[in-house]
Amino acid sequence: MGLGILKDGKWISQREQEDSDGKFVRPSTTFRNKITADGSSGFKAESGRYHLYISWACPWACRTAIMRSLKGLEDAIGLSVVAAEIHENSWEFSDEPGSIPDTVNKTNYLWQIYLKADFNYSGRVTVPVLWDTQTNTIVNNESREIMRMFDTEFNAFAKQNVNFYPEALQKVIDQTIDAIYQPINNGVYRAGFATSQSAYDEAVTELFTELDRWEKILGKQRYLCGDQITEADWCMFTTLFRFDAVYYVHFKCNLQRIVDYPNLWNYLKDLYQQPGVKETCNLDHIKRHYYISHPNVNPTQIVPLGPRIDFDAPHNRDRAYVVSTKA
Repeated sequence: MGLGILKDGKWISQREQEDSDGKFVRPSTTFRNKITADGSSGFKAESGRYHLYISWACPWACRTAIMRSLKGLEDAIGLSVVAAEIHENSWEFSDEPGSIPDTVNKTNYLWQIYLKADFNYSGRVTVPVLWDTQTNTIVNNESREIMRMFDTEFNAFAKQNVNFYPEALQKVIDQTIDAIYQPINNGVYRAGFATSQSAYDEAVTELFTELDRWEKILGKQRYLCGDQITEADWCMFTTLFRFDAVYYVHFKCNLQRIVDYPNLWNYLKDLYQQPGVKETCNLDHIKRHYYISHPNVNPTQIVPLGPRIDFDAPHNRDRAYVVSTKA
């Protein structure tokens, strides 16, 4: 996320986000290097070498923060957190509650980190960013790939012996992450940033068609890929967690709330209550970011007080499930 752009090393505070049909367009991420346990990629997994830049507001960035927490990599991988609100310089660092200043590069704005990696960089300035303190460059800014690296390549430094990408499920995990990306993860943005009725209608219809489908699937199994939590669940979680507080109102995804889906709501509570997850969930940052940082969507920039949501309420996801081969 981040609404500005760098062009030939110069910061531009506004950028176009839609095509000629009013559809929101999310460009591809730019830095796609890999960290490997053996260093064969040129970037070796080492404790203290890499630093993660995120926003608590951004669902993509929070995927990586969740994985860092679940694996117990806090001592191995440093963390900086930008302020909740975006203004003319986009993501910036501050001393506000919940934020963590940039102690590595000592910058004021995230775009300055991009220029440290490439002084002539052109493109979006987004979180998450995984920085290599040894070579002084951005390794990767694609959330799915950073999450995977934390899950699979840093086991020598992980304090928690957990695996969210088990070999037997790898194909279905990747297929599931692909399946939920466009209609759900990106779907809420396609709806919220649409500038034509047809683009909005298309996005919302696809979004709720898929939510309805996963509601049925989760009536037959505890998690997206079966009976154990995988990376796919964390990709779904960060969208569902923001849904009723932000996407339902701010992005007009208001056919139904997540709390109105018995299976999705209990599934969301189940994931939220996993050890180490709620520490990455900052609703104050989330609400202030969306309602204040998108004046084209919310011109008054008023942040609603509600809704009241009890993510700590008991869930029923540990019940017995009837095994079914039907989708």
